[in-house]
Amino acid sequence: MRKILIVEDDHRLSESISLHLTKEGYLCECAYDGQMAMKYFSKDTFHLVVLDINLPKINGLDLCRNLREKDARVPILMITAFGDIESKMEAFDYGADDYLVKPFHLKELTAKVRVFLKRAEQNIALQEAYAFIDLIIDPNKKTVIREGKEIHLTPKEYSLLEYLVKNKNRIVSKDELARNVWDINYGVTPNTIEVYINFLRNKIDRGFEHKFILTKPGFGYYISSQTS
Repeated sequence: MRKILIVEDDHRLSESISLHLTKEGYLCECAYDGQMAMKYFSKDTFHLVVLDINLPKINGLDLCRNLREKDARVPILMITAFGDIESKMEAFDYGADDYLVKPFHLKELTAKVRVFLKRAEQNIALQEAYAFIDLIIDPNKKTVIREGKEIHLTPKEYSLLEYLVKNKNRIVSKDELARNVWDINYGVTPNTIEVYINFLRNKIDRGFEHKFILTKPGFGYYISSQTS
């Protein structure tokens, strides 16, 4: 049985989500503010968190960051009334894995829950850290080290880098990144991907002689194993 923490201050919505997911075979625990959620999360093991952004005591974004610091691998699905791209990017920067805009259909929520729980089951075994030139990536701790220095990435930046490294020496289009890094379609734009590529370049390549993240104009991005 997979256990889900639902953090939503609207009691009616929280109950609806809980009842629906319970019928789907999941165990659910409901928290109505950020402090209550932290208490539950610290005392129990959850396989996924459904998290509203607007919460009393500890807001959803800060709570997301706190939960992510305690567990780097638990999937976090944020729900909010704000659907603009800036709000989505902010949620990703704080550690969210996906984003659902109110009002939403409970079947859509269930579909996302299934995707993330299936992926988490596939990744439950510890994986070996792998090196790429002077870059070391630890998929268990979600850390990145270059030339002995840890580079702090947001979860979305980490996922983007990991996907490019796994597909090294191959050009990856923006459409492919949208499907595989941002998961199911929820409005990610080419401009959003460009912004995150720039974020990643500033952290991974800036100040280093060898540049990892390269662009093939009109086609996409790639990471080359060539050091010259």
